Amino acid sequence: MSRFKKKSKNLAKDLAMERIQRLFELAESEYSSNPTRSNKYVSLARKIGMRYLVRFPRELKVRFCKRCEGYLVPGDNCRIRLKGRYMVITCLKCGAIKRYPYHSTKSLESLSDEQI
Repeated sequence: MSRFKKKSKNLAKDLAMERIQRLFELAESEYSSNPTRSNKYVSLARKIGMRYLVRFPRELKVRFCKRCEGYLVPGDNCRIRLKGRYMVITCLKCGAIKRYPYHSTKSLESLSDEQI
């Protein structure tokens, strides 16, 4: 009996992840014409993620502000700076700061290995 429940839970999480990705696609396409609608898509995606306990991938985490639930577009409503070993993303709407580690030496080594 529990085996079937686990399968349905995985199906629900997969479906939730697909919906989240689709909402972010819609937010990206709508941002130029209607930024408030794109913010609404992001808040809906966050609600779905919290309901089904789905973790957002890093590509999507850097695209929204956790504090004001706004869709972030670099150069328009957020600022991205590289400080030391961290990428610092500042929301220009609410002033929230997010820091993500990155390794510039590893990425440069991988690029040189691929070109050889």
